[in-house]
Amino acid sequence: MARAIMIQGTGSNVGKSMLVAGLARALVRRGMSPLPFKPQNMSNNAAVTEDGGEIGRAQALQARAAGVAPHTDMNPVLLKPESETGAQVIVQGQRLAPVEARDYGGMRDRLMPRVLESFHRLADRADIVLVEGAGSPAEVNLRARDIANMGFARAAGVPVVLVGDIDRGGVIAQIVGTHAVLDTGDRAMIRGFAINRFRGDVRLFDDGLPVIETATGWPSIGVVPWFSDAWRLPAEDVLDIASRPGDGIRVAVPRLPRIANFDDLDPLAAEPGVQIDIIEPGRALPGDAALVLLPGSKATIGDLAAFREAGWDVDLAAHIRRGGHVLGLCGGYQMLGTEIADPAGIEGPAGRVAGLGHLDVRTVLRPEKRLSLTRATYRPTGDRVTGYEIHLGQTEGADRARGWLDIDGRTEGAASPSGRVMGSYLHGLFSDDGFRAAFLARLGVTSSLAYEDGVEDTLDALAAHLETHLDIDALLAMAAEI
Repeated sequence: MARAIMIQGTGSNVGKSMLVAGLARALVRRGMSPLPFKPQNMSNNAAVTEDGGEIGRAQALQARAAGVAPHTDMNPVLLKPESETGAQVIVQGQRLAPVEARDYGGMRDRLMPRVLESFHRLADRADIVLVEGAGSPAEVNLRARDIANMGFARAAGVPVVLVGDIDRGGVIAQIVGTHAVLDTGDRAMIRGFAINRFRGDVRLFDDGLPVIETATGWPSIGVVPWFSDAWRLPAEDVLDIASRPGDGIRVAVPRLPRIANFDDLDPLAAEPGVQIDIIEPGRALPGDAALVLLPGSKATIGDLAAFREAGWDVDLAAHIRRGGHVLGLCGGYQMLGTEIADPAGIEGPAGRVAGLGHLDVRTVLRPEKRLSLTRATYRPTGDRVTGYEIHLGQTEGADRARGWLDIDGRTEGAASPSGRVMGSYLHGLFSDDGFRAAFLARLGVTSSLAYEDGVEDTLDALAAHLETHLDIDALLAMAAEI
């Protein structure tokens, strides 16, 4: 019979996703068969699964750490923000409906059975299910409609370890305060706590642990020092992809409001000869950039308007006149064309808008979403490329004749006559060492990086880090049979 334990946090971005990934790899190294699970995630950084759906990118990394293929059951509810107040709801990998935040709570009774269904299917395949919460259980104003934290834990009977982030400061208040605001039933689900992201000598917190244990009655299972190689793992949030100073070429990436599927940046960020520069609104695109990379978008038309409002359309035109290179991926590809038509009103009122005009292609948005794991060939070199497609819309036009990828005899992508402006729907290209080396060679960079090997090595190092600083035996003893 499988067991389960849930990692909840005192707030968002306390390191829950990375802890679950590290624990998954640690348990695999112990000979166990763990599987990751997150009842509800909110992210526009999605992964395509072999069973034809999409889940949060963090759960795909956790699946990799566990040595299994990602599956839609690992993240049965995915919320993909489309505006400040609305999101697309993905249930068991498939788009259900757009919803406003004020209405989402009313979907609890509809969604919880699907969440539990996915959880129990995973439990049938695992020794232990490592469950990740979302946000914080201390948001008690949302408790009645919760499916992500204590709402799930109590419905499924899964014990909880609460994690605080000491790097933010006030970690004693984070944990003791959470204890104070939870009701008796929710509080009883927590079996212990851990401190994450400690910088310096962890012995300096020896006197802090008894304070928390006395105030809460929960035992500590460890203080985890800062894991300095975390940046080598695929990022869950665009905020985790920091601009990295260096001596290499500059790749400028405008930070769009609804940036999506930005895992394309991770392999580039790992390259010693590449400097990723995330450009926030208010900053011009740098004149010395070798490449401007327009990333994916969850709301292409809205992000195109934001791109123009920031003045980046003028900067991009100047960059191209200077001989600079441009790559648009998915939504970024659509923006580079002459027009984006939305006859069905998928992203707002039906209509059409002019694109940036740097590729002679036109996109029509359609309700059907393409979700596909894809193998392609990079035509200039013959390198094989593995990636994924996740988009609404079809793109056609004269520059498609210079498509630079071949997918089972189908031309993919487009390029300008000069070849310096390129676009494609295929995400994940840069994870392939051969393609990345060939692409960067056009920009004067020599690459010898084995990216995927680096990810595997980092997951192993993270697992060893947790074995050293967490009492994993105690955590396993806290898990409950389900």
